[in-house]
Amino acid sequence: MNPATPSPSAPYGGGAAAGLAKEAAREGARHPLLELERLALSYGGIQAVKGIDIVVGDGELVCLIGANGAGKTTTLKGICGLLPVKRGTIRYAGEDITGRPPYTLVRRGLSLVPEGRGMFGALTIDENLAMGAYARSDREAIRGDVERVFALFPRLKERRRQTAGTLSGGEQQMLAIARAMMSRPRLLLLDEPSMGLAPLMVQKVFETILAVASEGVTILLVEQNAKLALDVSDRGYVMESGEVTLAGRAADLLHDPKVRAAYLGETA
Repeated sequence: MNPATPSPSAPYGGGAAAGLAKEAAREGARHPLLELERLALSYGGIQAVKGIDIVVGDGELVCLIGANGAGKTTTLKGICGLLPVKRGTIRYAGEDITGRPPYTLVRRGLSLVPEGRGMFGALTIDENLAMGAYARSDREAIRGDVERVFALFPRLKERRRQTAGTLSGGEQQMLAIARAMMSRPRLLLLDEPSMGLAPLMVQKVFETILAVASEGVTILLVEQNAKLALDVSDRGYVMESGEVTLAGRAADLLHDPKVRAAYLGETA
């Protein structure tokens, strides 16, 4: 590595350290699709996100890891317009989308799979998929996309007339991703897809995430299971107490002593 090149997992902090981390992040995302600059978000009087910088390149799978309460879900809600931005800028495909309402972002190809899945429990799988395509009017293409997501999720096709509320947790997570895919996203935000799932189902869900990424969909993945997230990602960010503290290539973060001690249960 050239001595002038910042370390890919340089810690965030004040002054020069923050600058190095930002440059490392941008180096990994040469064609940015999503850029957060000094983004700050609050819940009431509590500042949950304290001025973070994140870049996601077009076609990348990037993870955001950290403990409960670190600000990961809040960050996704801010990107999607579900929380007002206190300070900073959100750019998507080169356009400033700060403060845009959520429904306009879905039409621009930005979709969120929320924590807890957010199923319409009384509706069938087919009906949930139709809700995912609510902003579209191209009926023939919608029918084609239903078959496309069923090819990705054959388990859902077998149960297409079953109500979502009767599915297992893993099946509901698959349906949540499939429903988001019906909007034809360019950028997919995934919030804690492994939460509450049995290990075997977690593996299947992450296989699905890789399959979606292989189709060219850019993904920003929020996940508490740091090892799984870093295993499937190109790059990663670590959040602590509303701040990004590490950023770099996923493989480097996976072997970083601080990450291994804090999130993989290993001691130095």
